Amino acid sequence: MEYTVQKLAELAGVSTRTLRYYDEIGILKPARINSSGYRIYGRAEVDRLQQILFYRELGVKLDKIKDIITSSSFDEIAALKEHREKLLEKRTQLDLIITNVDKTIAMKEGRIKMSDKEKFKGFKQKLIEENERKYGKEIRDKYGDEVVEQSNKKFKEMTQEQYAEFERLGESVNKTLKAAFATGDPASELAQKAADLHRQWLCYTWGNYSKEAHAGLAKMYVEDERFKAYYDKEQPGMAEFLRDAILIYTGMKD
Repeated sequence: MEYTVQKLAELAGVSTRTLRYYDEIGILKPARINSSGYRIYGRAEVDRLQQILFYRELGVKLDKIKDIITSSSFDEIAALKEHREKLLEKRTQLDLIITNVDKTIAMKEGRIKMSDKEKFKGFKQKLIEENERKYGKEIRDKYGDEVVEQSNKKFKEMTQEQYAEFERLGESVNKTLKAAFATGDPASELAQKAADLHRQWLCYTWGNYSKEAHAGLAKMYVEDERFKAYYDKEQPGMAEFLRDAILIYTGMKD
C-alpha cells in the first residue's frame, strides 16, 4: 500500500511538516514523487518511519538515528529487539515511579508509613539506568560487573541527606575545577582540592576507593569521547586538566 504525506502523517500520528523535514535531512525519503509532484511512501518507508519513531521515543537525537538506520550494517530485526529491551526498561522505571506515587498518596492519607529512602527509589533507579545506557559497557569492561553492581546498590541505598551531599559535592567539584583550570596548573592547591573533592564524590558510590581506580577513571575521562565532551563543554581541555590533577593527587602521574 502507498501513502501520500497527508495519509502517512495521519497513520503515524506525526505532522506533515515532520515528514517533509525528514525528507529534507535525508532520514526518510519518499519512494517516489508522482506526476502531480506529491511525495509517495511505500512499505519500506513505513517501516523506516516506525524505526525512527521508536528511536525518538527512547530519546535518541535525529542525527544519531540517521547514522544508525542509514548504516550498511543496520540490522532491522536486531534493532527491534533492542527497542523492545529498552522499552521494557522504561516500563520498569515507570512502574517504579507509579508505585512510588501510590505509596505517597497512601502515606499522605495516613494509611501507611514511608521511609525517606522509599520516596526516592524510582528516581535513583532512573539515574542508574541512564548511566548504564550511556557508559555501562565501558565501566563494566574496566572494573567488572561485581564492582558496578556494588556501586549501584550503594547509590540506591543512600539516604535523602546523603544524596543531597552527593549532589552538593558534584557541584563543588565542577565549580572548583573551573576555577583551578583558570590557573593552568594541575599541581596547584586549587586543582588538588578539586581532585580531593572528586575522590569524596566517588566514595559516595564506590564500595572501595583505590588510587589506582581513581587514576584509571581519570584517564577514561580523556580516552572516552562522551566523558571528555562532558568536561570539555565548559572549556576545551578541562578533561585533560582534571586527569592530570587526579594523576598528581594519586601519585600516578607518568
